[in-house]
Amino acid sequence: MNKIIVCAGWARSTRMGGKDFAFIELNDGSSMNSIQVVVDSSMPNFAEIAATRVGASFRAKGKLIPSMGKDQKFELQVCSPDAHEIKVVGKCDGDTYPLPPKRHTVEYLRTIAHLRPRTKLISGVTRVRNNLAYATHKFFQERGFLYIHTPLITASDCEGAGEMFQVTTALPEHDKPISALTKNLYEREGQENEVDAPKDDGKKKKDKKKKGEAAKEEKPAEEEKKGETLPFEQRKINYKKDFFGKPAFLTVSGQLSVENFNNAVGDCYTFGPTFRAENSNTSRHLAEFWMIEPEICFANLDDVMDLTEDYVKYCLRYVLENNADDIEFFNSWVDKGLKERLLNVAEKDVVRITYTEAIDILVDHQKTKKVKFTVDKKNPVKLEWGIDLDSQHERYLAEKVFQGPIMVYNYPKSFKAFYMRGNEDGKTVQAMDMLVPGIGELVGGSAREERLDVLDAMIVEKGLKVEDYWWYRDQRKFGTQPHGGFGLGFERLVMMATGVENIRDVIPFPRTPGTADF
Repeated sequence: MNKIIVCAGWARSTRMGGKDFAFIELNDGSSMNSIQVVVDSSMPNFAEIAATRVGASFRAKGKLIPSMGKDQKFELQVCSPDAHEIKVVGKCDGDTYPLPPKRHTVEYLRTIAHLRPRTKLISGVTRVRNNLAYATHKFFQERGFLYIHTPLITASDCEGAGEMFQVTTALPEHDKPISALTKNLYEREGQENEVDAPKDDGKKKKDKKKKGEAAKEEKPAEEEKKGETLPFEQRKINYKKDFFGKPAFLTVSGQLSVENFNNAVGDCYTFGPTFRAENSNTSRHLAEFWMIEPEICFANLDDVMDLTEDYVKYCLRYVLENNADDIEFFNSWVDKGLKERLLNVAEKDVVRITYTEAIDILVDHQKTKKVKFTVDKKNPVKLEWGIDLDSQHERYLAEKVFQGPIMVYNYPKSFKAFYMRGNEDGKTVQAMDMLVPGIGELVGGSAREERLDVLDAMIVEKGLKVEDYWWYRDQRKFGTQPHGGFGLGFERLVMMATGVENIRDVIPFPRTPGTADF
């Protein structure tokens, strides 16, 4: 205090204090709080400073003093032409600047995603997201996990859902002749099943040549040049000549890859972008998102659930401690129950119930408490054993029944992935979901199927090809061991920590159906 300091940032607001002072609310993005810069009219460039608008960038050198204002502890005083200095680093046209000092809807901010980090909402989300990522690495590294970089391009569908983005260098072209297509990367639909015609003897070849020359003379030169073309929709990629020699996709998960390292180096995790070509426009889905996927060796489902609980609590405690100002902002302006809910999840034991118990509770409440679960007004959901719980069921259990985080485990195998370990009943698998208030499903995990014969049967049952997973199966052939892990959609964790309701507002540049701007 009472020392000369230098600070730089962007003006969130500017105003005049009569003719003698200019007030600038300067923020550098490192905190929710700004510093007030008070510029005296004695400064040689005072007229320029007074005329500068919101959004401009400044560099100020002045004296840090206690502030008389009620909402700030100190301010920067720029009043001595000899010792102090203030400079407009980058001007901003106030008439066209799309972020004037007022509240903006999140829908509007998405249209200017390149500028929205300057708002309090998105800058706060960014800082929380950063610390959650740091806490993730810190948690696993402190426990001896190795960080594995898994591939983004894959030939395997981890979830078996088929909703994957294809990667190819052989996009069909609509104006090439058939001869060019078959010689290069495309083929006529059904061509792969055609049988080559028997070879002609010399006489037939000569006859054909004569006929061809006669026909050639009759054809217009323009038609000959163009050649026969094939409708675009009938053109099919010849994957043997594509870049990877087979169909390739952007990954939906790094789990299968990280499992290979789990069977060699022990506990490990991957944390990176994943992709899903699901044509969904809900507030909970993105086409590009980040996943945290740890794998632990010589472990069972209880170990997986213990790790999940420890990890989530660790991350929430970290941001509660290191993002206190941001959490206070979100608690005041986004979700007034946020802080209490985060403390509740961070400190309260997570209740664990089976899928069967969850269904029984929901059916009972539907009958005795007249609770209605519907997808829409015309289609009520029939609650019975075997259905996949959706968001309304998950949130009801977490918010109304247990009023805190819960884990549901031992799900029916009918709607779960092929790699989840089967139970002895033949109907369920050792899968678990962590459900939290405000979100629903936050984490999904399982014990992995380490028995080769059972794994092969599940691959076939899910309509997949056993040979496509030969490398995954090798881990069961050579030194198999019981293991498991979970997957957590990082954006959902950010939503939980900030109270922001739409997943598009917790990732820097959201990718959704029809949207790939910026």
